[in-house]
Amino acid sequence: MKTFYAVLINTLAAFLTNTFVWFAVTFWVYLETQSVIATAVMAGVYTGTVAISGFFLGSLVDRFRKKTVLMLSSLLTLGLFVAATGIYLSVPAERFADAANPLLWIFIVLALFGAIAGNLRAIALSTLVTILVPEDGRDRANGLVGTSNGVGFLVASIFSGLAIGLLGMVWVMMLAIAFTVLVLIHLATLSIPDVKQAHPDHATEQGGMVDLPGTIAAISLVPGLFGLIFFNTFNNFLGGVFMALMDAYGLQLVSVEVWGLLWGVLSLGFIVGGLAVARFGLGASPLRTLFGVNVLLWTICIFFTIQASIVLLAVGLFLYLCLMPVVEAAEQTILQKVIPPERQGRVFGFTQSMEQAASPITAFMIGPIAQFIFIPFMTTGAGVDLIGDWFGVGLDRGLALLFTVAGVVGLAVTLIAMRSRAYRALAQNYQEARVNVAEATGSQPA
Repeated sequence: MKTFYAVLINTLAAFLTNTFVWFAVTFWVYLETQSVIATAVMAGVYTGTVAISGFFLGSLVDRFRKKTVLMLSSLLTLGLFVAATGIYLSVPAERFADAANPLLWIFIVLALFGAIAGNLRAIALSTLVTILVPEDGRDRANGLVGTSNGVGFLVASIFSGLAIGLLGMVWVMMLAIAFTVLVLIHLATLSIPDVKQAHPDHATEQGGMVDLPGTIAAISLVPGLFGLIFFNTFNNFLGGVFMALMDAYGLQLVSVEVWGLLWGVLSLGFIVGGLAVARFGLGASPLRTLFGVNVLLWTICIFFTIQASIVLLAVGLFLYLCLMPVVEAAEQTILQKVIPPERQGRVFGFTQSMEQAASPITAFMIGPIAQFIFIPFMTTGAGVDLIGDWFGVGLDRGLALLFTVAGVVGLAVTLIAMRSRAYRALAQNYQEARVNVAEATGSQPA
């Protein structure tokens, strides 16, 4: 566990640094160019690259020693940040005001890929929970991982804006390079054990650098696991509604200053949820916990915009963010139990790619749906007469109705999935794996 805590702290420092840079670059690009299109393209490139890269990065995690993978992640980050800084220092500042300037986009891409290289760490950390943490403590360890991500997100979101406003882009990059060097130095001092091949034949079944056939084969061996991955992907697909429209809805209720401050407070929900998992675990059946929490999440989504109230919205969002680490920890714990350790990297990478790809797809689709269907429905359409007297009318109520509909669909799909054959098969498989571990260790299943 001492090694796990050391790796977790090291990964938190790396995640905080990478997130700090990406937030700062996003703020800086908008301030320099005043282009919403530029920041939208950045967001799309970032989420798309994260989604695509999971297949490749997961295979790397399985191919090489975990410490080597962690070192590689930080070395890539360091090299890309140094290159980005070189571009920034070599170009006159006034040329960055042009959003069409190729040198601006070279700088952005170098900084982006420097941050994305940290995803290699995230996948490796999930596999290290299996290697370093006793089986009965993995759910709590996954809760600590969620807490560290929440802390990193909160600290980075606060200090990136301050750094850009008070220090400027050069100091942001210099600080990022310095912290990445410190992360590498600390990592070099750690002794990290690696996975013992439970099935020696797996060691030679590496496939290509993107081992998609091997990944699909590993997932197919666990009945119901594909169902869980597709369920979470569908949830993320619906979650794209909130990614695309929540800012627009919130800014109909409060000023931009209040909205930004509110999100700083709400992000504490990630930390609260992660700490709750770390303290209490996920119970005997993480799968049942995952689906039960999803029922709560979608119920919140139905009601937190039922009236135009910033208090109702804030309370709902805080509860939503508290529950998200529980869902993530439950999925991680299930995969760590049912997938052999030597295959976990590519499976975690596969699930990351599948689930991350869903939200941006919805985000691109939902804008026109809101603009041309739901907003007119609640401003001049039939919705004004049907529900306007109690639900309210106007642009914000059109967005609110879309959130409510997404919540109803999500709740219905969750309840149906809980009665599916895939759910029962995966629950049985997880229980059998727990019993097998208990019999091997001579203990009783928790």
